[in-house]
Amino acid sequence: MNKENNSCCTKNNNPVQEAQNGSPLYTLQVYTENIAGVLNQITAVFTRRQINIESLNVSPSSIKGVHKYTITAYSDEETIKKVVKQIEKKIDVVKAHYYLNSELFLVEVALFKISTQKMMADAEMSRAIRHANARITEVNDTFCIVVCEGTTDHILNLFHDLNKTPDSILQFTRSGRIAVTRHCQEEVSRFLHERGESM
Repeated sequence: MNKENNSCCTKNNNPVQEAQNGSPLYTLQVYTENIAGVLNQITAVFTRRQINIESLNVSPSSIKGVHKYTITAYSDEETIKKVVKQIEKKIDVVKAHYYLNSELFLVEVALFKISTQKMMADAEMSRAIRHANARITEVNDTFCIVVCEGTTDHILNLFHDLNKTPDSILQFTRSGRIAVTRHCQEEVSRFLHERGESM
């Protein structure tokens, strides 16, 4: 595996903005049964404590019948502990955990729609794309599509570099974070094994 090409996806030395107003960024992973209405139950816990959710991603986990919610939020550890405990009280929640960036392998994906005319006129934009290990997936006379994978900071650095050319970015969107822990298995696997259950 090419270490250089994958460094943006796994390097945690300087990943996301580590703190906001003194509060660190936490990533919560919530494992639930695949039942309608669970998302409302989870987000209600954050709303009651007036905690803003920075990003949210929902997907099936590696365990059949179990979905995983990956949520990021700035807060203090004591509050995040309380949030996790309140989430775990929900009847459809199997288990919840919280992590700092250093405890995870994490990545986000961003799509840039860039003016072809602007990029052709400014060589620095092409250099910024190459430097970010991003790739151009479509080009026509009007626009080109650039895909960038990495941490939030990695993606936003590319955004700022491209945005130095006025009116060059026509559209921009960024996915929620996806993450796996540094443990060999899903945290919930051990929990279910200890309970002697399988989903």
